[in-house]
Amino acid sequence: MSWIHDPAFRRDAPFGPQTLPYGVVETEDGPGLAVRVGDHALPLRPLAESLGAELAAHTSADSLDPLLRAGRPVWSALRARLTELVTAEVAPKGGTLLPLAETTTRLPFTVADYVDFYSSRHHAENVGRIFRPDGAPLLPNWTHLPVGYHGRAGTVVVSGTDVVRPHGQRRGEQGPVFGPCERLDIEAEVGFVCGGPTEGRVSTGQAAEHVFGVVLVNDWSARDIQAWEYQPLGPFLSKSFATSISAWVTPLEAFAVARVTPPALPNPLLDYLVEDQPWGLDLSLAVDWNGTRVSAPPFAEMSWTFAQQLAHMSVNGATVRAGDLFASGTVSGPQKRQRGCFLELTWGGAEPITLDDGSPRTFLQDGDTVRITGTAPGEDDSLVGLAEVVGTVVPADSGTERADRG
Repeated sequence: MSWIHDPAFRRDAPFGPQTLPYGVVETEDGPGLAVRVGDHALPLRPLAESLGAELAAHTSADSLDPLLRAGRPVWSALRARLTELVTAEVAPKGGTLLPLAETTTRLPFTVADYVDFYSSRHHAENVGRIFRPDGAPLLPNWTHLPVGYHGRAGTVVVSGTDVVRPHGQRRGEQGPVFGPCERLDIEAEVGFVCGGPTEGRVSTGQAAEHVFGVVLVNDWSARDIQAWEYQPLGPFLSKSFATSISAWVTPLEAFAVARVTPPALPNPLLDYLVEDQPWGLDLSLAVDWNGTRVSAPPFAEMSWTFAQQLAHMSVNGATVRAGDLFASGTVSGPQKRQRGCFLELTWGGAEPITLDDGSPRTFLQDGDTVRITGTAPGEDDSLVGLAEVVGTVVPADSGTERADRG
């Protein structure tokens, strides 16, 4: 009986009233915060009177930044009030719907810091076997701590942004060579957006108070550059050129019934990584390559949870700030069709994938488009949505090559 007459705004669809993700859209008055309802955006600035002065103060900006800083009590109050407004029979004053197909979205928040983890045992072991065929697939520290690295906040882009093929060094027959990446890959991941007051050393029990919401992440990867540079300090140029995230951030509260216990690790954990109530999440991801479904990674298979990742990230005293983004690392399962990157799916390029148009692929070609989607179980058999993250590869910048020669 809602005033929102959108066929996609229903509880058995990803973006019904059980989800209500936040984003930033272009309006007649410039960019503004909005909530997604089905296939429409509902701008929040015009709803100030219906939201009340306190909530309106946190939703009148052109990004999520003020809301992220507000903290959990405000997040919960706003979500509760928005649920009332979108499920009412009569539209609230200022309630205007914008069709998503006709709306431009922006990066929804200012990314403060970006950290990427490596939390799928299946992925870590597969990559170990590909990159280190004569060594142990899993290094000794992996089952004791969430392995991660710092990325570049400045190259996090919103879904729909084209990805320029990067340049870098790679191994050649006569030593290193320089040029465009020849083995461009994706990594299907889940990202967590931090908020609340700035703090250091967040415990696993406090983590949910510092995570505002969840996005899908594609951490684009230059595998030939990575293979040459990653030892001994790990990825650098191979991962820092582009990271795509969803345009809509699904509140953590939407995943209340999606919590699961992650796979057990083979050894006891140090106290700061122990969870009283595990924060594994039953998320189902899907990866489409030029429209062909090539993988369905299960996030429930991840060995390390976001609470453990945040506790580890801050245990040395590093601050956790509103706008910090950290990602899970590639999501992969035990089956081949559950692998979350093309390095694994094609086993280093040795086993090409045939797309629906008949073309074989190992790594990304210019013009290829990758779309990652995701859902989770919600309350009362509903479906919670994670907004898609999509990107298209465009050719390497020829101007960069000219600059290198000149």
